[in-house]
Amino acid sequence: MKKIKIAHILNSVGGVDVSLRLILENINPDVVDSFVIHGDNDTSKDFTNKRNEKVKDYQVPIQREINLLRDIDSIYKTIKILKVEKPDLIHAHSAKGGIIARIASLFYKVQVLHTPQAYSYLSTDSKLKRFLFLGLERIFRSFNSVLLASSNSELQRGINEVGYKKLRTELFNNSILPIKLKENNTNYPITWPRSYICTVGRPSYQKNIEMMIEVLNEVRKKIPDIHLVLMGVGEYSPNLENVKKLIKDNLLKENVTLVKWIDREEIFKIISNSRLYISTARYEGLPYSIIESIALSKACVVTNCDGNRDLVIDGYNGFVIGENDISSMSDKIVEIYNNDVLRLEMEKNSLDFFNDNFNINVNIEKLEKKYQKYSI
Repeated sequence: MKKIKIAHILNSVGGVDVSLRLILENINPDVVDSFVIHGDNDTSKDFTNKRNEKVKDYQVPIQREINLLRDIDSIYKTIKILKVEKPDLIHAHSAKGGIIARIASLFYKVQVLHTPQAYSYLSTDSKLKRFLFLGLERIFRSFNSVLLASSNSELQRGINEVGYKKLRTELFNNSILPIKLKENNTNYPITWPRSYICTVGRPSYQKNIEMMIEVLNEVRKKIPDIHLVLMGVGEYSPNLENVKKLIKDNLLKENVTLVKWIDREEIFKIISNSRLYISTARYEGLPYSIIESIALSKACVVTNCDGNRDLVIDGYNGFVIGENDISSMSDKIVEIYNNDVLRLEMEKNSLDFFNDNFNINVNIEKLEKKYQKYSI
């Protein structure tokens, strides 16, 4: 059988980078031949396939922010690469990758599978920007585009808001390998109590860490020694100063530890040893941090946004709370924290739910079949 040649187009950062690498490292290289077109300032790490062989990649000036000159240059260079490589199909990741790929596909006629990993119009509270970003998605959906959603919530949003016809949509849940920790003790210096809750997410509009600090302040009224370990406070943390001020104003310095970017294995160990995982995100695609948490058998308390609601079933493996409902979220954290019977049952359910729905060993063949379907 002839191999399918796939061009992956993206700005390879954050969860989008994680998603692509998981696909490349697990898909059958005897079935799919991949190459990557990505930003010239995103990642310096090689892309590799299932055999640990280097995957060919090209760098063009793709970036997250809108920059007309760089975006036009990216489109021009992408078209040239496509005409040389002659892929059977394009898989575009993220909003910017989707725009570059779908315009380029007008000059190299091929189907584009677009995985938004959270639509860009959800990323702002400006009504004007939301209107403009949603308008762009509605325009580009007709450019040789098939929605390959990363979660069922994203799929429904694509149909109901962006306007995709159901026949032009597919679902491939973000998926990971089962997590097997080499050892349970972290090498990261532990400065917090043995009993703690945790999260992963840079202080930003999307992650709404300000709400999390307000929730923690409420939880402390019932659990005075509650401690939150907040991981992922990296270079791009636009709301970090706001978060630090809230911590200071609420006298929570002894109740919060901020952890910068560390090795993923160390993150897994910190999650594994926590009482539970929390998220206050305003929007997501299908967040890897929660997939990893349920793979590590954690109960979760999360806000009711796209992605979160696909990974946490209210009352089954955690609780799902309305956005900015500080009181309810603090109550549910306290309930799980203090009730070992409930917590252990939810932990078991999390692992079962992961194995049934988000295990890439099971799901990767489904993606291969979708590639085959749209490359004909």
